[in-house]
Amino acid sequence: MHLIIKATGAGAGMLSHLLAKNPHNLYDRSDKEARVRIVFTTASDEETEAVIYVTPDPIALVKGNASHNDITQYINDREFVTSSRFCSYIRPALGTALNGKPKEAILPWVDHKFQLELSFGPVASNLPDHTIEELFHALGYKLELERGDAVYSFDLKSRSFARYIKLRGEQTLQTALRQLFILIPALDDDKHYFISDDEIEKIKRYGEGWLDRHPLRALILKRSLRFANLIKQFDGDEPDSFSEKVPVTPAEISAEPKVRLNDLRYAAIAKVVEGMDFKSSIVDFGSGEGKLSARLGSVPGVKQIWAVEPSANSQLRAMDRFSKLEDRAGVTVPTPVTGSLFYFDESLRNKDIMILCEVIEHIDEFRLTRVMETILAEYCPKVLILTTPNKEYNEVYEMDSEEMRHGDHRFEWGRAEFSAWCNLWTSSFDYSVNFKGIGEASDTFGYPTQMAIFSRKETL
Repeated sequence: MHLIIKATGAGAGMLSHLLAKNPHNLYDRSDKEARVRIVFTTASDEETEAVIYVTPDPIALVKGNASHNDITQYINDREFVTSSRFCSYIRPALGTALNGKPKEAILPWVDHKFQLELSFGPVASNLPDHTIEELFHALGYKLELERGDAVYSFDLKSRSFARYIKLRGEQTLQTALRQLFILIPALDDDKHYFISDDEIEKIKRYGEGWLDRHPLRALILKRSLRFANLIKQFDGDEPDSFSEKVPVTPAEISAEPKVRLNDLRYAAIAKVVEGMDFKSSIVDFGSGEGKLSARLGSVPGVKQIWAVEPSANSQLRAMDRFSKLEDRAGVTVPTPVTGSLFYFDESLRNKDIMILCEVIEHIDEFRLTRVMETILAEYCPKVLILTTPNKEYNEVYEMDSEEMRHGDHRFEWGRAEFSAWCNLWTSSFDYSVNFKGIGEASDTFGYPTQMAIFSRKETL
């Protein structure tokens, strides 16, 4: 993770004074979480360049993190990407420039607009290229995006979230840094700290003079503050209570739904299962923390439920949830199973119902063929229930055309794409398929979630 600040033209040499760093010395500081180094690769009156490089302690990144209990905490990009962590690491070193309080003799240069080139990365952002361009073009910067030198044998690089960003424009150093300290965390969209009222004050301070006029202000606030009550507070509409902090889309800020879409999915799946003639045995693939599996345990006629999940952390939470069902009369307690769609489990063959609730969009499209072949040809459930987001409905959420609902989604399909894909499997295997919608319908865009119900023809 790095940030390169380059000033050119008359007065460029004042960059080091505004940063309060001697260009002839290496700045090298370490704390318990990261090592921060600043080196000037060139320092003259016409061109000055400072390279800020951070090396986090990979153990400190996960030490004491109670949200993870398995090896997945060590498999992430946080050690490498320029994110909110990076900003927190370098803030002490750049405090003089951010606050605009250099030595008195340098004060007139605080408001001087330099010809700046700002390079940073890699940034792991789920925003499409054109949205990133709009974020910075609105501030007067010219922008270049690069995806590195990696070579793949299939089309993946162009879709990679990891990008390097280079900005060129005329701006004061203080304003440029304050813009980056808001936009870098908004790009990454993965805050490593609790978002509180202090974050509001920081964004107001750093956003003064430019954020209110930005055409993507709503998107920036959504990805920076995340919670409807904090966004309202930022705009001066302080809520009565801060006890509930629920992430929302911009469209939901003014009218939050009374029922969460996830709950509607579970209710819709349970209703389909209730109406099945065959429902004694159920496999819930990608069961996560076991919410759907636990709900299906109360459906009359369900005798066995296998909650299959690869994450040990999620399984632990599911087991805790299942343990609370053990004393309830008439409730089937699900059996947790550590497994994956990519590892065949003989014990899960020939069950009545198999469910993939919001699972397929987390799988690379080129791998889906093998997944469906395994399910329909080897597991052979009597009924297969799939749910997945309806990409068309993202318009209702005021999302960008290329933006996805979750950072881990590999794709999202509209109704025609999903229907064509499902019908492809009915022509190859002895199944029929019916479609349903879940959630609040739009006359133009359909339902937010689409459901496909595959039935093996011999059981009809």
